[in-house]
Amino acid sequence: QQKKVISGYMASVRFMDAQVGRLLTTLDELDLRKNTIVVFVSDHGYNLGEHDCWSKISLWEGSVRVPLIISHPDFIEQHGKKVDDIVELIDLYPTLTTLAGYKEEALPEILQGENLSPYIKGEAVQNKNQFAYTVSWGGRDASLRTDEFRYTRWGEGVDGENEELYHHASDPEEHINLVGKKKYRKTLESLRKQLDAVQDKAKSTIVSKE
Repeated sequence: QQKKVISGYMASVRFMDAQVGRLLTTLDELDLRKNTIVVFVSDHGYNLGEHDCWSKISLWEGSVRVPLIISHPDFIEQHGKKVDDIVELIDLYPTLTTLAGYKEEALPEILQGENLSPYIKGEAVQNKNQFAYTVSWGGRDASLRTDEFRYTRWGEGVDGENEELYHHASDPEEHINLVGKKKYRKTLESLRKQLDAVQDKAKSTIVSKE
């Protein structure tokens, strides 16, 4: 059954790749690429047995990280450039509105995303939040991904039993939970506070706009 699931998933990926190719070919044939911004993205990753978990609705890297490719016709010299900085899907709205010519003051104040257009234009990026915030089950479970660590909290409260901390430089598959390790105590405390701050900001933004 697992082999069938993996085979079916890979087949769907190949099918999707083919459709992207058809779309890009048609844009070229209709001479529309010169004024079209193309975005390739997914809404979530997918577990295929990692952590003995299948499908989505988890907070490990495999079911959280997604592809994000943006192609702008006016910045061909940037095509194919890879950026290692961490970004979030909520960054897409302010990015696309900026690239479409809308001024910053015309955007809704409730926006929490970052404008990624400097990456696309090849400009220097300053003050970018170097973490990604992810939630599941309506915010009950939450995770914070920095360039080096992932900190996850399952459920409410902090007791060590419901927390996970992974060092991505040495453990990219997230198999070794570092919670309780003295060496990473300060890192854990720092990420706890950072996650609390992000959650408080998200909640206050929602409440203030109701």
